[in-house]
Amino acid sequence: MYSSNPNRILIVDNDESTLKLLHDYLQFHGYEIFSIARGANFFQTLSVFQPQLIVLDLRLPEIDGFTLLEQLKQRDEWQSIPVIIISALASQTERQRAYNLGAKHYFVKPANLRILLQTIQKEFQV
Repeated sequence: MYSSNPNRILIVDNDESTLKLLHDYLQFHGYEIFSIARGANFFQTLSVFQPQLIVLDLRLPEIDGFTLLEQLKQRDEWQSIPVIIISALASQTERQRAYNLGAKHYFVKPANLRILLQTIQKEFQV
């Protein structure tokens, strides 16, 4: 099991450079980070790591982020976890679909890291 750090973030993004950048940046700011590049291990990782927040890309191999978000919000034990989308999908339709499925925030890549950090900090203050 993981440490008792209450600020655990799961990052799911198949773009290696984005994954590393987010991981390193958020870890530098004191968060405990676990990163995965595929949606296939998503729910197993949730069970083991038990994040308090999820940063999720929508374009993933095997299973897309919309599907993961929808399945996450259907599970009682995980539906209260805030999800922040970071995606190259920039249309209003995709943004609205993500919000309808339960996303709290939506950033278009490349995300402004300072604003992302502020958004995450606000989520942990709630």
